[in-house]
Amino acid sequence: MAFRTLDGVDARGKRVLVRADLNVPMHDGVITDDTRLQRVAPTIRELADKGARVVVFSHFDRPKGQVVPALSLRPIALKLGQILGQPVGFVAECVGPTVEAAVGAMADGDIIVLENTRFHAGEEANDPQFAKALAQNGDIFVNDAFSAAHRAHASTEGVARDLPSFAGRLMQAELSALSAALENPERPVGAIIGGSKISTKLDLIGNVIEKVDTLFITGAMANTFLAAEGMNVGKSLQEADMHETARKIAHLAQEKGCEIILPVDAVVAREFKANVPTETCLIGEVPDDAMILDAGPRTVELIRERLDTLKTLVWNGPLGAFEIAPFDRATVEVAQYAAQLTDEGKLKTIAGGGDTVSALRHAGVVDKMTYVSTAGGAFLEWLEGKILPGIEVLRSAGHDLGLE
Repeated sequence: MAFRTLDGVDARGKRVLVRADLNVPMHDGVITDDTRLQRVAPTIRELADKGARVVVFSHFDRPKGQVVPALSLRPIALKLGQILGQPVGFVAECVGPTVEAAVGAMADGDIIVLENTRFHAGEEANDPQFAKALAQNGDIFVNDAFSAAHRAHASTEGVARDLPSFAGRLMQAELSALSAALENPERPVGAIIGGSKISTKLDLIGNVIEKVDTLFITGAMANTFLAAEGMNVGKSLQEADMHETARKIAHLAQEKGCEIILPVDAVVAREFKANVPTETCLIGEVPDDAMILDAGPRTVELIRERLDTLKTLVWNGPLGAFEIAPFDRATVEVAQYAAQLTDEGKLKTIAGGGDTVSALRHAGVVDKMTYVSTAGGAFLEWLEGKILPGIEVLRSAGHDLGLE
């Protein structure tokens, strides 16, 4: 890596700015999923244990540069303290004299959370003056928010230009997992790419084809590829205007030596509702009045057989409409088999994306995969081969400061 981690950092007595992702889901003021807090806790705890004065800051939701009391980080700071098992202070600002006074009063090992950075328009504009105002309350900067690394904002990119910068433990884990997935994978490597539309994942597919040996195209996206091959997909969701694009993708994959695997059978129904009557049919035999809502058992078996031949698997997107039973079956069965291979040490599994995390959680295997990223947009943009500003600045800042 071209940037430093926390290994060997002498943090005692230093003001350490930690960019976390505290943007957790909430309903009626109650946190409904604290996964992101759990994942950033080790970095915060390690720094506090080293005697640092830990100043945590983050965005939350989209207040668009305005102070919106309902979007305060105060309740999240309280929950973070419960997770850490120690008091966590809260400051109702993220820059200015109030913050300076609060940071100045900290003792070694103290932790405070600053208010939502997006209450200031300078955050999303990556305003250099706002970045400097954030940076003046720290001696070093630790970015532990990979999930916000695709945004060139003041708290993710700007601050790193003003302070010695390090990757936190969560950031380190994400980058190590992603490197193991596509940059330096153990081969053969495969990818499961699902979703509803090719049009939203063109860049992702184009980049993945260059790097994997086997590409499983699943979900409604597969319907477009099947229809482009002349298969009747009935009333299934598909993109008729993307048929030529699908054929070009298939041709490119052949040129690159990447085998594309599409469903060979499907579970179909006349309507998309829970527990409706279904039937299983071969691809090409889908009734005109039915729609494909899940991969069939032969497809599941085909994928399982191919997983047996792989060393690395990247997963983004479910195999069917997993939110509604019984159309979750293929996703659950493949997920559980991939988890079994992972547990046996035969397969490295790296997954990410909102629907994917939900699907793996539904299958009960989130904690059984090699790594599951909660990053969402950043994970997808990395899969697409795009430059992530929050990562690049760590590299360049590290180089400029002699931190390689």
